[in-house]
Amino acid sequence: MSYSDFTLRRVKQDFNLTIVEKNTFITSIEPQQPSPFLANFLDKYLPLALALNTEKARSEMLICPILLEIKDIFQQQISLFSGNDFTVEQSLGLNGVCDFLISLSPEQLFIDAPAVVVVEAKKEDLNAGLGQCISEMIAAQRFNEQNNQSVPTIFGAVTTGDRWKFLKLESNTVTIGLLEFDTLRAKARSILKASLP
Repeated sequence: MSYSDFTLRRVKQDFNLTIVEKNTFITSIEPQQPSPFLANFLDKYLPLALALNTEKARSEMLICPILLEIKDIFQQQISLFSGNDFTVEQSLGLNGVCDFLISLSPEQLFIDAPAVVVVEAKKEDLNAGLGQCISEMIAAQRFNEQNNQSVPTIFGAVTTGDRWKFLKLESNTVTIGLLEFDTLRAKARSILKASLP
């Protein structure tokens, strides 16, 4: 079993989670305009990424540029990982590859604690990725604990590249924001920025 095998129902049962659904749990955040580079990049390549309609195209052409901009906003003091193995507890199914992971450590050669944000790319169905994203968030929580770098909240996002749904994990409670955010309005960037401690 690996992250991709988890459904929302299974991850809730296996890890005894409480699921809270809210329209949004992120409040009082001012949307930010993307940098001219990101705005131009998205204007140019969003139609192509959507036309290709593969997770790989969406990851490379939409999600990664947005996450790289977050790294720039934080002056390279966070690390961004893409497609890295993140095996934490294989016996529990907390193993496999995370599409994207952000750590508060500037160390870029390996994943260092604390891991704070997990982003799961999906082709079209955001809800289908919730179980996988939550299992990766649980792995991040346990990874931080194992490395004596616990943080109270782990954030996650399931995205198609043009639409984003945000989650947070606090102890055994997962809050799922039901509203989706649109990349074209650059809300994803401002919300992810505000999510980091």
